[in-house]
Amino acid sequence: MLHRLEPLKDARWDRFLESHPRASLFHSSPWLDSLRRTYGYGCQAFSTSAPGEPLRSAVVFCRVDSWLTGKRLVSLPFSDHCAPLLHGAGDMDFFLAALGEEAKKADWRYIELRPVDSVRCRGPHCQPSARYAFHELDLRPDLKALYSNFHKNSIQRKIQRAERERLIYEESSGTSLLDAFYRLMVLTRRRHKVPPQPKIWFRNLCDRFGSSLKIRIARQEKRPVAAMLTIRHKNTMVYKYGAADAAYNNLGGMHLLYWKTIQDAKQLGLETLDFGRADADQEGLITFKQRWGAAESNLTYYRLTASHNATHLFDPAGTSWKMRIAKQAFAHSPAPVLSLLGRVLYRHIG
Repeated sequence: MLHRLEPLKDARWDRFLESHPRASLFHSSPWLDSLRRTYGYGCQAFSTSAPGEPLRSAVVFCRVDSWLTGKRLVSLPFSDHCAPLLHGAGDMDFFLAALGEEAKKADWRYIELRPVDSVRCRGPHCQPSARYAFHELDLRPDLKALYSNFHKNSIQRKIQRAERERLIYEESSGTSLLDAFYRLMVLTRRRHKVPPQPKIWFRNLCDRFGSSLKIRIARQEKRPVAAMLTIRHKNTMVYKYGAADAAYNNLGGMHLLYWKTIQDAKQLGLETLDFGRADADQEGLITFKQRWGAAESNLTYYRLTASHNATHLFDPAGTSWKMRIAKQAFAHSPAPVLSLLGRVLYRHIG
């Protein structure tokens, strides 16, 4: 039997995450609370442990109830991965069967899982919905060994170029660099023809994660040319967002930020740098991450649907004529309009 719980109100949740080896940044209370504060998502988890018992396994979700995109459970919105936190090998089959019944009973359009590893999720109502490349860098070698493993032309020389150009590096765990970061984020998202996430999302992350979060900026004199947001969790440094002014890419600002992040993680004694996901067709980005020596694996998301809600699981919206027109509009929208679109749209995306 599955039991429901509210992670942000259940005193067992944080203790459970501390002890579970698969718990990541995206399971954490600060991440869940930032999703709640920004987008109004209700968070709930399903567990085999009854109320009052220590948690032994759980899968956490956000409820996305949108008039635009439908009613669904997602584990978790805006999260690269969110492994089901299981107790034993047989847990997955039990959870999948129980969640399938939940989708039918509650009339969810679908329930989405974003595991780190592939799961046995087959049949007409449980199929893959998206695939990504995922990269992690092992930080256990010393800095000299890590640096020597960087691609000589694409990475080492870019770091050296940034140092020759005397780019200024700044970092902050508060919001003092948020304006500079967000200006570059809007610029980058427009270049990619999508709106930025609302500024309040990043402010909430800063407030909830405190000193574990850093905004990192590279400047040429007074001009910000590259920015990055990282969050430390357990023994992992997570790269979550990056942005740059493309006119200054030749200076190596983003390469400098990655290198400073790696040095910072080593000083903190961390073991892994999570580079995040990349769309399977983003060959340039995938190659870039590989050239830092990061190991590549696959992320596969899965959707469980009730039979009457079954849809084409690979969303074709990215290639539809409506999306192409929207992207052209995004690409030419002024920054305030683009930010407004982000505030309106993202809560429906999940």
